[in-house]
Amino acid sequence: MGEIGKSIIRKEGKEKITGQARYIDDITFRDMIYGATVRSPIPRGLLRNIFFGAGIPWNEFTIVTAQDIIGSNYVELIATDQPFLVHNQINHPEEPIVLLAHPSKDMLEKGRAAVKFDIDPLPPILSIEDSLTQKEIIWGSDNLLKSCLLEKGNVDAVWEDAAFIIEDSYETGAQEQLYIENQGVIAIADQKTGITVWGSIQCPYYIHKALMTLFSLPTEKIRVIQAETGGGFGGKEEYPTMISGHAALLAMKSGKPVKIIYSRSEDMAATTKRHPSRTKIKMAADKDGILLGIDIDFALDGGAYVTLSPVVLSRGSIHACGVYYCENLRVRGRAVATNTPPHGAFRGFGAPQSTFAIERHMNKAAKEIGIAPEEFRRRNFIKQGQSTATKQIIQERIDFDVLLNEAFRVSDYHEKLKQFALHNQTNKKKKGIGFASFMHGVGFTGSGELYLASRANVEADKDGRIHVLASSTEIGQGTNTIFSQIAADALGISSDDVDVVRPDTKFVPDSGPTVASRTCSIVGKLVENAAMELRQTLISSGYLKVPYNKEEFKAACKSYYENIGPLKGVSQYKPPKNFIWDDKTYTGDAYASYGFAVYVAEITVNPETYETSVDNFYAIQEVGQVINPVLATGQIEGGVVQGIGYTLYEKVVWKEGRMINNQMTNYIIPTARDTPPIHVHFEEWNKQHGPQGAKGIGELPLDGTSPAIINAVENAIGISINAIPMLPEDLFKVWEGKSSSKA
Repeated sequence: MGEIGKSIIRKEGKEKITGQARYIDDITFRDMIYGATVRSPIPRGLLRNIFFGAGIPWNEFTIVTAQDIIGSNYVELIATDQPFLVHNQINHPEEPIVLLAHPSKDMLEKGRAAVKFDIDPLPPILSIEDSLTQKEIIWGSDNLLKSCLLEKGNVDAVWEDAAFIIEDSYETGAQEQLYIENQGVIAIADQKTGITVWGSIQCPYYIHKALMTLFSLPTEKIRVIQAETGGGFGGKEEYPTMISGHAALLAMKSGKPVKIIYSRSEDMAATTKRHPSRTKIKMAADKDGILLGIDIDFALDGGAYVTLSPVVLSRGSIHACGVYYCENLRVRGRAVATNTPPHGAFRGFGAPQSTFAIERHMNKAAKEIGIAPEEFRRRNFIKQGQSTATKQIIQERIDFDVLLNEAFRVSDYHEKLKQFALHNQTNKKKKGIGFASFMHGVGFTGSGELYLASRANVEADKDGRIHVLASSTEIGQGTNTIFSQIAADALGISSDDVDVVRPDTKFVPDSGPTVASRTCSIVGKLVENAAMELRQTLISSGYLKVPYNKEEFKAACKSYYENIGPLKGVSQYKPPKNFIWDDKTYTGDAYASYGFAVYVAEITVNPETYETSVDNFYAIQEVGQVINPVLATGQIEGGVVQGIGYTLYEKVVWKEGRMINNQMTNYIIPTARDTPPIHVHFEEWNKQHGPQGAKGIGELPLDGTSPAIINAVENAIGISINAIPMLPEDLFKVWEGKSSSKA
């Protein structure tokens, strides 16, 4: 029996639970000093002067401003609009202006507090609507960081003949990633030998590319090494480039190693979050409840700079019509600039925002048409051979009726509908049950994977041990474990004989970023192909005869190494056959495969405190081959809990563009007590593209959790909720507003 499909123990588990794992704040260097960032106190303005207060021994400090940058003062990513340090124009609170370093942490904080600015304030834009109406122009000529348009058929022609036209608007808030370990890096730098950065990071090659531009250095003089990383969820995708640049600037000027570790409050206030959204949907259906047209206006708050908003907008727009077939549709997507810190990557990457809107709207439409929510969905589920919003023909098996049936079976959905209706007639606390149907594209959108041209290597050493080399990072999701399983399975050996090399740009190839549910499905396939190439080299060279056991394989590797030299397999991404995508028109094959799911939530609402609790949760998903069932289940469970937080607990409170509840005492997340039993079920229909047919699963649960919960709330109390997070005070306002309007 092979390694895939087994729940082997995590590769790095022992080091983590025994405390041997070294996170970035466990690492130190001789003569190391500490760095800090002095930030803008206002959302928008012109920087006139910087003052260094009296009583501070400034001669002991290393001080860096924009004038010290010898390369290009911008963060290399999709656009080149975000500076590492403000030169003149301030565009959001917490924007970096001055960098300080000192051997003493206490003196460093005194110095930070003593730096003041002379700033001419300018009127800020702090909402999606103010940006769209161009109350002030704060970015480009129109405040649009990115726009896209998806069209199919003729949606303008459907309204006149529609039996039902359903319109509404939906909002989602920002969400903090709240990884366990704060942002942190260490940099060593000089012009002669170059720059080395260690950090708590997701994407080493993002940083590598940006530091080349910042310091005008060639590729061989930049090295980025991932330290053990305590979570990411997208929050350590692009932002570590900023903090790495800051540490490297201080290291270059001081000539000493510089460590920057953010406090929790600074981390929460200054770094990226999930994009807030506003979605307007207009839907037409005939008398039988068949969709005739869908018109969607999808808007994201991108914050002050572009960062990753274009790709978040793309995914959100592509998923905006959900899992439903409609011949006539239009999705207009816009990411707008505001004077808040830039929003960025967060698990789900735009799809949770638009999926919430469409799944809530499907319930609203079903109610107006007069049929059950599940029946309305069944009449409109997309099927194999039909086209999506991008005109992609679904080639793989897709059967949402089967998923829905399974979800209803394991949750006892219909019986609980009856039970809860009876319960609510005689009990103050109201119970409800709701569901959501959704899908999530695997990997980068459209031509993204082709552009990345990701690579992975598998090598055998002189002792016959196998080493997997890829830049995909272990951030708690199980990369090291599943890569060892994939390589071992392809080679016919044990995962105990496979090591996964720590991501280090000096040694590992660029496998693309650790994002977009691509680590297992896309990079895992590269690992599988590289391993198979290594195996074939041994066979074709006569060193290995089939069949063989793992000892014979190890002996063959040793012999090959001694007689011929290094033994390795190399793999680079190639798109599936007939995979076509047009970046200009947003048409074609957006993703090679999708994960499909139906989630069911049971909730209780307390009408005295307006609190909502999730009592039971059922997650049914089709994700192709499951590599490691325990890790896969953990991914779904963790994603559901984050989704519960997104829906009921986590509210970013803004004041003049700044997060003011940037502490774990007042930014509330679910605890173990708030977490219900989560029943996870996998289907494995489609096994086409990933390693033995595995798809990505990490982002999937963030898409469906919120609408399932809020649909259940509506079932319990009969009130439609169109915005999340729905804290008790938010529910109070809606509930009391409904009561007042009836009176």
